[in-house]
Amino acid sequence: MPPALTRPGDPIDGEPLAKARERFLTAEPVDPRQVRDAILASWWRSRDWKVAADHIDLTYLRDPDLDTPLSRSAMPVLTHLREHLDGQPISIILTDPAGLVLARLAADRDLDAHLDRVQLAPGFSYAEELVGTNGIGTALEGGGPMQVFGHEHYAEHLEDLACAGVPIHHPISGKTVGAVDLTCWRKHADPLLLALAKTTADQIQQALFADSSVGELELLQEYLRTCRRTAGIVFALSNDGVMMNDHARQVLDPGEQSILLGQAAETLAGRHPTTAVTVELPSGVRARLYCRRVPGDGRLAGGVVHVKLTELANRQRTEIVTPARTFLPGLVGSGALWLRGCHQVEAIHASGEWLALEGERGAGKLALLRAVHQRRTPAARFSVLDAAEAAGQSWLDGARQELLDGVGSLVIRHVDRLGAGRLRALSKALRAATAADRPGPLWVAVTLSRRHDGEELSELLRYFPSTVELPPLRHHVEDVPALVPFFLAKLMPDGRLSCSPEAMQLLVRSSWPGNTEQLWQVLRRIVQYRRTGSIQPNDLPPECRTVSRRVLSPLESMERDAIVQSLLDTDGNKIKAARSLGMSRATIYRKIHEYGIVPPTA
Repeated sequence: MPPALTRPGDPIDGEPLAKARERFLTAEPVDPRQVRDAILASWWRSRDWKVAADHIDLTYLRDPDLDTPLSRSAMPVLTHLREHLDGQPISIILTDPAGLVLARLAADRDLDAHLDRVQLAPGFSYAEELVGTNGIGTALEGGGPMQVFGHEHYAEHLEDLACAGVPIHHPISGKTVGAVDLTCWRKHADPLLLALAKTTADQIQQALFADSSVGELELLQEYLRTCRRTAGIVFALSNDGVMMNDHARQVLDPGEQSILLGQAAETLAGRHPTTAVTVELPSGVRARLYCRRVPGDGRLAGGVVHVKLTELANRQRTEIVTPARTFLPGLVGSGALWLRGCHQVEAIHASGEWLALEGERGAGKLALLRAVHQRRTPAARFSVLDAAEAAGQSWLDGARQELLDGVGSLVIRHVDRLGAGRLRALSKALRAATAADRPGPLWVAVTLSRRHDGEELSELLRYFPSTVELPPLRHHVEDVPALVPFFLAKLMPDGRLSCSPEAMQLLVRSSWPGNTEQLWQVLRRIVQYRRTGSIQPNDLPPECRTVSRRVLSPLESMERDAIVQSLLDTDGNKIKAARSLGMSRATIYRKIHEYGIVPPTA
């Protein structure tokens, strides 16, 4: 029988932590020493997802599917654990990879009743984006074991609990197939809870391996043999998942991985899967795929794919020319998320409903609204009011005039920058506009960078029945190869300047915290000193040599630029670059990692 897990709560869960959580929820500064790094990161994600901290209200899925390899392998393990816990107040929970609770083995009556009240029960998902910081969702989000004590939970109704969650990975594909979680009262929490959850997850993974088919084992063996024979890119595909070696993850970005996996799956399903297939990636690199089927159990178990990349230096240097696919006038882009936003805005414009268009700064909100207007009502008036310029009474007077007498389309930009008083005044003008007897129809749209919880802004948004969120460029980075020639054609209409494959590869991999506007400004700066020929990597500013997903402070940007320039000056030699900057070798390695710098190759 395992040791009793009923000692008093862990010292990390005390009054200082409760105060830190309260300060975080009220947007006050938090001393990071009071909160574990993983928990604070989860709190920030929970805030970004707009998770409610004062209540839990989840959608119920009736009768979740339990006829799965995970459930069949896990339930005997969990039942055995329940018997050996000998009535201790610990609930044992199994979820799918999205955090949906599949099964909960009973603890004591009081704990079960509480878990029902907070909807930690079969049919409800405890994904972090729905409930905030918790043992199940945070473990799945982070991809590793996670214990959450009392006040570390984001939702206040979970503060009396402690939970330890561990993702369950398929032993062959490595794919996350679910999670196991042990939950008890906070006062009974013990670090051994996490150790027990890890052991349970290991036992479930062993049971999954024993239940694996002969074909899956043969696929794994062939994949491992191929990895040992080559240092290149290796994939293994089956109906249940994908295996990928570290080299593939390091060399290919997610978009390139998706392209190659799609081509490999199509080739393996064809008549001649051993035939080599050549694919041109958006970065300009040529990939050659060698696909080999792996049979098993009398049927196709999957296939192993070896990929060779043609180095840019060893082939003819051709320029990337991506045809600009247009959906709306003056816009390009074919990314699924971008096109979805375009279609939604056009449909709302056609319905006549007023619209709130939300998105990060520089994502293209005004350009999209202008394009929709030009397509749907090109002869009508298109007016723009910028709330960032609302310095005096004259701006409000102009807004009232446009709302009462204007026709066509009116865009009010940056409404989230208005103070409470101006928001109330603008709401009053919008109310009057809805009842006004005007000479022609008026369609109104507002743009905002980020939704705020302020009462005044919420009151204003009541006049806009529909909200569309436009994706940041990093979420449709596959459109960069189309945007670059499109922007260059605007900046250099004579067509004498193009972008090399090497430079395009860096542009595609950049993080673009300033979105499409930042890409436009980068190209604008480049054409000031290069007007003909081909843009090369050395022509790009330091900001294009990073893949960091966070916005840097001005001081951090200066440090990043200095490191990039030093790496360029030393042909990528990190030791020489560190010496020139007065840094230690360890420091420059850490900074390169922190800023996501892509060092130049010698």
